[in-house]
Amino acid sequence: MEPGDPGLGTKGAPRFFCTAGRGLEPFLMREVRERLAATQVEYMSGKVFFITCSNLSMMKKLKSAERVFLLIKKQFPLTASSPSKGKILHDLRRLISDDPGSWLNAISFWKNLLETDAQKEKPSQRASNPLKRKAEENEIVFAKKLKLEVQKNEEIQQEWPLEKQVEESALEQGDSNTGRENLQEKELQPAVEEAAGAPSPDFTFRVSCRCSGTVAKIFTAQEVGKIIGIALMKQFGWKADLRTPNLEIFIHLNDVYSVLGIPLFRVPLASRTYIQTTGLRSTIAWAMASLAEIKAGTLVLDPMCGLGTILLEAAKEWPNVYYVGTDISDSQLLGAQDNVKAANLQDKIELLKVSVVDLPLPSECVDSIISDIPFGKKFKLAKDIKSILQEMERVLRVGGTIVLLLSKDHHRCLQDCGESSVPLNPQGNHPTDPEEKEKTIPSETESSPGEANNQECLDKMPPFGSLVAVECYKVSLGKTDAFICKYKKSQAAGCHPPEHHYIQNSL
Repeated sequence: MEPGDPGLGTKGAPRFFCTAGRGLEPFLMREVRERLAATQVEYMSGKVFFITCSNLSMMKKLKSAERVFLLIKKQFPLTASSPSKGKILHDLRRLISDDPGSWLNAISFWKNLLETDAQKEKPSQRASNPLKRKAEENEIVFAKKLKLEVQKNEEIQQEWPLEKQVEESALEQGDSNTGRENLQEKELQPAVEEAAGAPSPDFTFRVSCRCSGTVAKIFTAQEVGKIIGIALMKQFGWKADLRTPNLEIFIHLNDVYSVLGIPLFRVPLASRTYIQTTGLRSTIAWAMASLAEIKAGTLVLDPMCGLGTILLEAAKEWPNVYYVGTDISDSQLLGAQDNVKAANLQDKIELLKVSVVDLPLPSECVDSIISDIPFGKKFKLAKDIKSILQEMERVLRVGGTIVLLLSKDHHRCLQDCGESSVPLNPQGNHPTDPEEKEKTIPSETESSPGEANNQECLDKMPPFGSLVAVECYKVSLGKTDAFICKYKKSQAAGCHPPEHHYIQNSL
C-alpha cells in the first residue's frame, strides 16, 4: 500500500493497522498472517498495515501489537519545500474536506464491527463465568487509568479555542488558502449531509495526535488536534467530547507519512488484564516466547524471572507446558507470585528462590530457556554473563533453545566471550561471501523489517560453547535499545563442536 491509498482494500475490504514497539514489526507481521489470515501485510517503522476479515474478538488476541486501528487514510506527509504555517494549516483541513466519503465509509465499517461483536457477546455467559468477569473488571480498571491520563494531557483542549488564532496567523503570512477552504466546505456540505449512513449531529468524538518532524516544528500535537477537530465539526456537524466520546480519531504526522485511523479498543492490547504488577513490556515478553519453540509437554525455564512476565505470556499462549521461574530476590518473587495468582496459573508455573549460576536442576533436563538478563546501574552482571550462560547451557538439552534479552553491553560481552568463529549458512559458505549474499537476498515482497537487522547481528555473534546463534533482533525498550537473541544447543556442553559446523574467522 503506497501513501495516498484510502482505508479500503480490494473489493471494499477494510484496511487495518497496528502500532508496535520499534523492532517488533517482524513479529507482528508474522502474527497477523497466522492469527488473522491477513493479506497485503506491509510495514512502516512502528506500524504494520494489513487487510483482514477477522472480527474484533480475533484481533484482541494479537500479542505483539500495542494498539489496533481501522485505517481511514494513509498518504504522503504534509510537508513542502518551503513549509509555512498557512500551507500546513490548509493541508491539515484537506485531510477531511478532500475526501469526506472515506471518513463516512470508515465509520460505517467501525460501527458494523462493534455491532457484530456485541451480537456475539452473551451477557448470561459473561455473568456465569467468574474468570471472564474478573478480566472485564481488570479492563475497567485499565480504562479508568487511561482516562485519567487522557484528561491530564487534554485539560488545555476543553473547547478547542484555537481556530481563530491559527487562521489569523496564517492570513498574516499572506496565505489565502483559508478562504478557499471555507468555500470548498460550503460546496461539499449538502452532499455530505445526504450521504447514506452518516452519523447523526449528536455524534461525539475526540482527536488524539502524534507529530514529529517538520509539522512538529510548526504546530504542537495539541494544536493539530484542535485544527482537525474544528474541521470535523464544520464538515460533519459532530460534537467534540474529550471525556466520553462515541469515537476517537488517531492521527500520526511525520516526514514520511500521514496516518489517520480509529482505535478499535479503548484499552491498549499491550495492557494485559491478567498481569497485576507490570515488569518487562508484555509485547517484548511474548515476542521472546514466540521464538522459544515451545511445545506441549515440555519444560520451560526462566532462571531470572523477576515479576514473571515472560512466564505469564508463555503460559497464556502455550498452556500445556510446565514452567519454572527462579530468582534470587524475595521482592521479585513475591510480585511474581501475585501475578501468577491473578492470572490463575498456579498449576502451570512454579517459582523457586535460587541463584542463576547454581540451578538445582540436572543437566540437559530443560527444553527451552527464556530470560530477560537484568541490566542497568543497579545490576553489575557484565562480568558474570559468561558463568550465567554456562549454567543455562548445562541444564539445556541438546537441540534445546535459549532466548535472551540482552543489553548492548551484554551483547558485546558475549561477542568477546564467544569463540573466534562464525556459523556457516545452510549452503556451507561464509555469510560474508559477496557471491553468497547475492544468492540469499530475498525479494522485496518477501523481506521483513527484521531480516537485515537479524543477519547483521548474527554476523557479529560467534558461538558460545555449544550454543549457536540462530536469530537476533534489535528492539526498543523506550529510552534504550536491547537485543532479543536466540541460541540452539548443538551438542552436549563441554564437547568440541564438529569442524564442519564452523570455520575460523581469520579477519
